[in-house]
Amino acid sequence: MLYYLFEFLEKQYQLPGAGLFQFLTFRAALSVLLSLLIAMVYGKRIILFLQKKQIGESIRDLGLEGQKQKAGTPTMGGLIIIMSTLLPVILFADIKNIYVILLIVTTIWMGIIGFIDDYIKIFKKDKKGLKGRFKVMGQVGLGLIVGLTLYFHPAVTIKEKDTTTITENFKVENVFGEETKTLRTNVPFFKNNELDYTDFISWMGEGMEEYAWLIFVPVVILIVTAVSNGANLTDGIDGLAAGSSAIIVLTLGIFAWVSGNIQFSDYLDIFYLPRVGELVVFIAAFVGALVGFLWYNTYPAQVFMGDTGSLTIGGVIAVIAIIVRKELLIPILCGIFFAESLSVMLQVGYFKHTKKKYGEGKRIFLMAPLHHHYQKKSYHESKIVTRFWIIGIMLAIISIVTLKIR
Repeated sequence: MLYYLFEFLEKQYQLPGAGLFQFLTFRAALSVLLSLLIAMVYGKRIILFLQKKQIGESIRDLGLEGQKQKAGTPTMGGLIIIMSTLLPVILFADIKNIYVILLIVTTIWMGIIGFIDDYIKIFKKDKKGLKGRFKVMGQVGLGLIVGLTLYFHPAVTIKEKDTTTITENFKVENVFGEETKTLRTNVPFFKNNELDYTDFISWMGEGMEEYAWLIFVPVVILIVTAVSNGANLTDGIDGLAAGSSAIIVLTLGIFAWVSGNIQFSDYLDIFYLPRVGELVVFIAAFVGALVGFLWYNTYPAQVFMGDTGSLTIGGVIAVIAIIVRKELLIPILCGIFFAESLSVMLQVGYFKHTKKKYGEGKRIFLMAPLHHHYQKKSYHESKIVTRFWIIGIMLAIISIVTLKIR
C-alpha cells in the first residue's frame, strides 16, 4: 500500500526524490529486510504458540538416527513463511500487477491445501493427511488458474526488437516494437533459444493457433504439480527444503530482474517482459521469509514447515519460473527437487516390478526420498543438508550461465 502512497505524493506534489520509493531495487531491499525481520521476531512467537497448543509433529518410526528426538517439534511453520512474505508484498509491491496477483493467489491457495493436510495429520490423528487425490485436485486447480490467466490476460506480453527500425540516438527503447501476446518461452543452451507452444498445434491446420491454450495449460498444471510435490518430498530433514528453496528463488529473482529490464534483456538476448520486474519485490520478500524461517529450522530444528510451507514453496517456485519463461530450466535449477522425486519414483517402480517378477520386492536405495538413503548410510543430517545446498548452488550457477552460453 505504501507503493501507492508514494506514487500519489510524487504525482500530486512532485516531491524531489519521492520517485525513489518506487525504485525497484529500493523496494526489494525494504521487502527482504522486513520479511526477514518478521520471520525472525514473530517466528519465535508463532513457535511458542504452536508449542502451547501442542501442534507438534508425529514421527513415523523409520529407523533413522535422531528421529525419535524430533517427536513433538512444532509443525505448520509454513505459516511463518506465508505471513512474512505477504505483509511486505502488500506494503511495497504494486498489487495491481497481474504477476504479483498470481503469486499472492498461489501463496494463499497452496498454503490452504497444505494447512488442511497438516490439520488432518495433527488434530484428526491421521498420519496420511489429506487424501492424495484432493491434494492433486488443488494443484491442478491452481495450474488451471495460472495457465488460463497467463494465456488470456492482456497484460501478459513480451516486447521484441524491431530490426527494421533505425533511430538517430540508438536508444534501446527505440528499437523495441509493440507489446505482443505470445506463448514463446526460452530454451536453455540453444542459440535460437525459443520454443513456441503454438507449434505443437498449428500443424493441424489454419486457425488452430487459437487453441494453443489446450497445450499450454496442461504444461502449466504439470509443472505446478511436479514442483510442489518435489518440494514436499524434499522437506524431510532440518533445513533442507528451506535452504534449497532460498537458492532457487534467489536465482529466479535474477531472471525476473533481467527479463523485466529492457537494457539487460537486450544485452542478454532474452525476452523483455513488461511489468515482470515487479516480481523482484515479491521474490525478495519470499527469500527473506525463507532465510528467516531457516534461522529456526536448521539442525536441530525448533519448527518444521509442514505441508503448509513445502507445498506453498513448490507452487510459488513453479509459477515464478513459468512467468519469467524459464520453466524449461526447472530440471536443472530445481535439480534437488527433481532428484528427490525421481528417487521415490524409481524406488516404488522397481519395488513393484521385482515383486511382480520375482515374488519379492527389491529396492534401489536404502530408503527414499534420496536424503533418507544417505541417513541410512550413517551420514549426519547436517552434512547431508550442507552438501545438498552446495549442489543447489552449483545448479543455480549453471542456470544463470545459460543466459550467455547458447
